[in-house]
Amino acid sequence: MTSRPEPFVALMRRYVNDYTNRHDVSVCADIMEPGYVLRMGPHEVAGRDEAYLPAAQRQFEQFPGLCLTVHAIVTDGERLAMRFSEHGRRARDGKVAVWTGLGLYRWNGRRLETNFVEQDYLSRRRQLSSGNPAVVGAPAPAPWDTVAEPANPAAETVVRQWLAAGAAVGPDSSAGAVHFDDGDAGPALLTDVSTRVDELFSAGEHVAFRVTATGAYAGGLGPDAGAAAVGTSATLHLVGLVTAHGGEISGWIVRDRLGLARSLAQPAAAGA
Repeated sequence: MTSRPEPFVALMRRYVNDYTNRHDVSVCADIMEPGYVLRMGPHEVAGRDEAYLPAAQRQFEQFPGLCLTVHAIVTDGERLAMRFSEHGRRARDGKVAVWTGLGLYRWNGRRLETNFVEQDYLSRRRQLSSGNPAVVGAPAPAPWDTVAEPANPAAETVVRQWLAAGAAVGPDSSAGAVHFDDGDAGPALLTDVSTRVDELFSAGEHVAFRVTATGAYAGGLGPDAGAAAVGTSATLHLVGLVTAHGGEISGWIVRDRLGLARSLAQPAAAGA
């Protein structure tokens, strides 16, 4: 028995297999609008040809064998969330790294228009420094057979309340079944948290979101941020894909830990 693939999922199959894993940027003209915008951390990469493709080419040059493995996909037909790992060997020194990511994509029925994404570049940097790569997680067994699910306002309400409570910035008693970053995230990174939801949608019980959180840095990044930064006002961007079932939340969140560490280290560097 065969069925027609979900159109958005079929496009993402080209994104993963034909573009990313083959490093064939010519595919982007077919799958992305010229005004395609990628938002990662505080950065906005606007324009497919003039901004996005040069950035992608630099990544492929840095990791000539770069691969993307899909761990989960959900979609409502108009928006799609994909949890993945990228992995490869760095050209200049031969060191290998595996880092997790989460992207929230929007299309217009033909091509991609936007993507909110975070990748755990802090974990990548630590792996490349230590020479000890992480392990690639299990791939989704049938990502390209994913079907669209309708929105679930009740699930969205549960997750919005959870986000408003500040639980998404790091593990606490209300986030026991939520994995953060590379799975060894340590404590919550901010205290006195306020959150702004930049994007949120549901597909059945699955809820995907992008949040900008502000608060006081609580520590947890070690020497990457410095002990003197504790208590400093800070902003943290994160992307999540969770399941809200019976009032319980489980899933995965990827935070811009490297961007946070760099922003906290800047004042110390300026005063040195």
